[in-house]
Amino acid sequence: MAFIAKGSFTVEMKPQAEPGVIDGVSLGRMSLDKRFEGDLAGTGRGEMLTALTPVQGSAGYVAIERVSGTLHGKSGGFVFQHAGTMTRGAQQLSITVVPDSGTGELSTIAGSFKLQIVDGKHSYEFEYTL
Repeated sequence: MAFIAKGSFTVEMKPQAEPGVIDGVSLGRMSLDKRFEGDLAGTGRGEMLTALTPVQGSAGYVAIERVSGTLHGKSGGFVFQHAGTMTRGAQQLSITVVPDSGTGELSTIAGSFKLQIVDGKHSYEFEYTL
């Protein structure tokens, strides 16, 4: 049976090294520090690799994020794997739970996470199974 968790989150990203730029493409590395509220309540910590092109709105990123907290009242943790591209502002994003990464009451978790940013505020919808 699939469940859906909804809520919001804040994220702080910090550069971990000076970006390298070759032929106008900037490669960077960032740390992620998130706070989730709503049906998923807890923290996320991770690392992101980015590629920013000279074309406005075209970029790519990958990230791994460890999430700890409670999900619909069940405590534990798991890992998200992110893969995203933007083509002149059009976004394609995949955020999924890494298989067998769950701990505690979330040890059997699987699922996918969708986010939306409106007026600078982040919200999520997380469809998962246990």
